[in-house]
Amino acid sequence: MMKSFKIVAASLMGLAAVACGSAEKMAELADKVTVKCNPEVLEVVAGKVDATVTVTYPDGYFLPKAVLEVTPVIVYEGGEVALTPFVYQGEKVKDNYKTISSDGQTVTERIHFDYVKGMEKSYLELRGTATLKNKSVALPSRKVADGCNTTYMLVKAAGLVPYKADNYQEVISYSQEGQILYRINSSDVAGSQLRGQSIKDFQQALDDIQANERTTLTGTEIVAYASPDGAEELNDNLADKRSASAGKAWKTIVKGHEATDPSVRGAGEDWEGFQKLVSESDIQDKELILRVLSMYSDPAVRENEIKNMSQVYTSLRETVLPALRRARFIANVEYANYTSEELLKQIEDNIDVLDEEALLRAATLVSDLDQKESIYKKAVDKYDSDRARFNLGVVALNKNEVGKAESAFKKVSVKDADVANALGVVALRKGDYSEATKKFTEAGTAEAVANQGVVDILTGNYEKAVRELADAKGCCHNTALAYILTSQLSKASEAIKCDCPKCAYLKAIIAARQGNAQGVKSNLESAVSRSEELKERSVKDIEFADFKL
Repeated sequence: MMKSFKIVAASLMGLAAVACGSAEKMAELADKVTVKCNPEVLEVVAGKVDATVTVTYPDGYFLPKAVLEVTPVIVYEGGEVALTPFVYQGEKVKDNYKTISSDGQTVTERIHFDYVKGMEKSYLELRGTATLKNKSVALPSRKVADGCNTTYMLVKAAGLVPYKADNYQEVISYSQEGQILYRINSSDVAGSQLRGQSIKDFQQALDDIQANERTTLTGTEIVAYASPDGAEELNDNLADKRSASAGKAWKTIVKGHEATDPSVRGAGEDWEGFQKLVSESDIQDKELILRVLSMYSDPAVRENEIKNMSQVYTSLRETVLPALRRARFIANVEYANYTSEELLKQIEDNIDVLDEEALLRAATLVSDLDQKESIYKKAVDKYDSDRARFNLGVVALNKNEVGKAESAFKKVSVKDADVANALGVVALRKGDYSEATKKFTEAGTAEAVANQGVVDILTGNYEKAVRELADAKGCCHNTALAYILTSQLSKASEAIKCDCPKCAYLKAIIAARQGNAQGVKSNLESAVSRSEELKERSVKDIEFADFKL
């Protein structure tokens, strides 16, 4: 007890000596001053570092006539940066600095500075100079924080801009048709109909299907109709009878030609054919007829309303209705389009035979960006393809030719959500985060939302980034990073789905924050063995300061 009392007494006597002492004594007893920094490890957010330094001067330390200048200095491998000094004065100094009581006082100051490359391995120290009676003495430097954590800079900031998809069909389904017409209220097939041009064309189509190795006949149909005049029940029966007579005529039609047995059905009144023929005709008041069809679904009401237009109905009876008393002979066909291998060969040998969709598909089959660009240019030149024009912009982005990409996107005719997102990525690449946000908001696509998550990581809005990246596809790295930056380590681990060097590096950071030395070792080895960039980073990364690498 006596020993403790002596120590305290000695301390108090020492501080008391300062009161009537000198600047040298303030320097000598500087270790009695308590200094804390929040955070203890400096963190870079949006290219800036902010911290709060709290200094407690004990009772009797600060001399009433002293002036103390404290300069925060960030020291790093590339040099050091001295920040704006904080200046304090004793109670008897008549100046405009912050006054510190000789009875002891705590002051809090904000530290703010721009990150400079190299500061990832650094520390913050306070350097003080005490001045009393025109004599200045340097106080011992005090390290107050380590720096700087730059984990947010691991964000993949290239942005997501998918290529416009092609509509290329590996197999094209289509049909070939012929037809015969019937007299009103009749289901008898006239011999002249079987020798007509429509049937001859159908027979030739069957032969062409058989001769072409790329085409396959997948099935045949017979569909018979009645014109929509007269009683509906009568017309349904008439259509069925016509399907039966057409079925008998089929054997004659396909004799000597390859064809499968058809499915046969009567389809009743041909309102669909009626609407098509009317819309293609020059009949007076055809718009009125089409409006009646859209207003009424009941066949009897439709027929009655049209018959009330007596002059129009006369024209319909002469020009449209006879063409609807028919049976259709249908051959369903599948055409085997160019395979991927054939498309690649055509690019080299005869690119001019490829249509727009084939060119767009062919471009997806090559990995070389210059070759992609060449194919898309062909589609633009030959077909004025807007999708190819957009994809040229994507190619330029992937080449990191941002100006060229922007020019390509602005030439796209249809300014849709994809273009807005692409221009947002251009702004992101330029560092114009305000414009990027504007474009991503305008786009509203899943890619744009994920891209906005990148902006929010870069600008320090980590909580918002988590919400935008939580369900994002194709960017598990950024999703995991957002969770790390918000200290949601379990979710960060769950978010990582791919095996790439950067994801392995994130796993190492997660392990470090969890105190898992083995996890740090294994994941860091996986990362740095595949990436020289990450290898160099890991040596200075403060995330691993507590681990022997």
